[in-house]
This record gives sequence, C-alpha cells and structure tokens, in this order.
Amino acid sequence: MAPDPAETKWKDAPDEHDYPAAADYLALLADPANVQRLTDELRAAPIVHKKAKDILRAAGLTLLPHDNPHVAADLDKIDKGKSLSPILLVRGDLVSGAPLQIADGYHRVCASYHTDENTDIPAKIAAPK
Repeated sequence: MAPDPAETKWKDAPDEHDYPAAADYLALLADPANVQRLTDELRAAPIVHKKAKDILRAAGLTLLPHDNPHVAADLDKIDKGKSLSPILLVRGDLVSGAPLQIADGYHRVCASYHTDENTDIPAKIAAPK
C-alpha cells in the first residue's frame, strides 16, 4: 500500500536520462528539428505543479492499473520513501484539439494518481510552435 500522498517525494529536477527518453517519444510525433527544440525548451523550463487527474485528462490517456509493472515499480518507490523524477510535458492545443503529450513520466503520473488523484506533480512544460 502506498503512503499518504503527503509522503510522496519528488526530486528537484528531472533525471538526466529523462530528456533523451522524452526525445525518443517525441521523435514519433515530430521532425528532428522540432524534437531538438522541444527538448531544449524542456531543459530550460521552470518546474510547475499540475494535478495528476488533470494531466491524464489533458493527455486523453487512461489510468494504467496499479499492477502495471512500471506503475508498480513507481508505487514501490513511493512506499519506500524514494523520490520520483518530475515529468516532462508538451502542451496541447485546445483550439485544434491536440492533446497534451506526456513526453516522459506517464507511469509516474499513474502511480501518483493511485496515491491521490489530486497529487500535485512537478513538471516541465514545452510548447509546440
């Protein structure tokens, strides 16, 4: 069982390996120049806090179950008091209907949601041009 949401710990900044992981995902959606620009923008972006439930809704993604191996691993980290890495997002577009993209951290969002859907998750957000 995961601890109270107040006990969920977060690192001050994303892990260095999160940026190449985000770029690998974004390469499925954008050309190399835009992927590089978005990755650079994510590195420079300040940390903001967004609720787990809102991130999933804006991305149009379903909540992964707590027994998904990656979600379970993050829930285990929470249970052991280990800090999770902030997530990396690319802003959606309300007018065009383009969803928010979780460039890195989908499993962490789901694990956080399982502890409390109102969990404030630290994130960096880049904007498509």
